[in-house]
Amino acid sequence: MGHLGNTKDAMKHAAALKIGLMIAVGAGLAGCTSIRESRGYVIDQTLMQTVQPGIDNRRSVEGTLGRPSFTSQYGDQTWYYVSSVTGRRPFVRPTTRDHSVLAVKFDNAGNVTEVERSGMENVVILRPDGDETPTLGRERSFLEDLFGNIGQVGAPGAGGAGPGG
Repeated sequence: MGHLGNTKDAMKHAAALKIGLMIAVGAGLAGCTSIRESRGYVIDQTLMQTVQPGIDNRRSVEGTLGRPSFTSQYGDQTWYYVSSVTGRRPFVRPTTRDHSVLAVKFDNAGNVTEVERSGMENVVILRPDGDETPTLGRERSFLEDLFGNIGQVGAPGAGGAGPGG
């Protein structure tokens, strides 16, 4: 009976080990899943399609879509509704998965003249080259920056040796 009891204990131990391993793998995979974040205007396609040129005005657009993300400062009066969906894995920079812009243009009387929709096709992704921005001038060390002006103020030929000089 002692031999049979050891076999059952070993089987229970192996089953517990398998379950623990499955939980650890599941938790590890859950930690690697992407985090989805919506930014800006929350898009409702049905409402966006109801805005019509020649029919709507500022008040009806604001009543339907709400206040815009931002408005134009120059040129034609345009309201922009901007929405982005990003995905990010832990410890990695977020990437844009979806981006849309609804531009509603108004005439001087406040009536809708044009509605434009655009998406990811107009997004430009900039990737900086390196960690430093190149500048003109010479490269100075930390000590040169720290002690560079010692002796420069009031030195002969520096354009004035003090008051009245």
